[in-house]
Amino acid sequence: MRNFQGMMTIVSKKELVKDVYEMVLEGEATHFIQAPGQFINIKINDSLQPYLRRPMSICDYDENHITMIFKVVGEGTKILSQKNVGDTLDCLTGLGNGFVDLEAKKAVVIGGGLGVPPMYKLAKELKAKGIEVEAVLGFNSQSDVFYQKEFTEICPTYIATMDGSVGVKGTVLDALKYHQITFDKYYACGPEKMLDACVVAYPDNGYLSFEARMGCGFGACMGCSCKVKTKPYKRICVEGPVLMSSEVIVNG
Repeated sequence: MRNFQGMMTIVSKKELVKDVYEMVLEGEATHFIQAPGQFINIKINDSLQPYLRRPMSICDYDENHITMIFKVVGEGTKILSQKNVGDTLDCLTGLGNGFVDLEAKKAVVIGGGLGVPPMYKLAKELKAKGIEVEAVLGFNSQSDVFYQKEFTEICPTYIATMDGSVGVKGTVLDALKYHQITFDKYYACGPEKMLDACVVAYPDNGYLSFEARMGCGFGACMGCSCKVKTKPYKRICVEGPVLMSSEVIVNG
């Protein structure tokens, strides 16, 4: 797998909902992305603080652009949100093992919160292959919902909110059951509790993208290792972030 390190230019930035930003980068990095679900690792500042790069999921990409969506949750993402169109960022990409098994008759993509973005490009790729696909997106409330329109333009899309302000009240699993969605393969990204619940409900034929705190982003530091059924450990940044449901060890 080839990785890319170089400068990319911010060509678009907008706030989708409070503290959640869509940012489009332009540069050569897209030539090194091989599958939906891979991620980009960004150096936030030229100074030593913050020291570590920030891993960001990739929402979409084409020959010259990468679209990412992130939420301001700390100092690093706050600095990133304050960058302007025309600024450049030092980026590492082509990282991680994405969603590579796109063979199915009927698939569902499941995204929870900030796990929604990588499912967008995946849904586009599945549809392009002629696969019947539906999307289920989960949020806390109506004020947190983003990209509903964009997903609806690709495939039937269902929303779940914990407070019931939009769509089905409850989790993405509640929405799956309520709408009686059937599938022979599923793909999911979101909070670990959501992913664990998916594995418990659907232990087979699933691919799940996990988040982890990362040091290097390319497997050298071993800081993002997790236990799996198939071997003692897998590094989320290299063998992941996408894991098969059959190898996931459910916490708790």
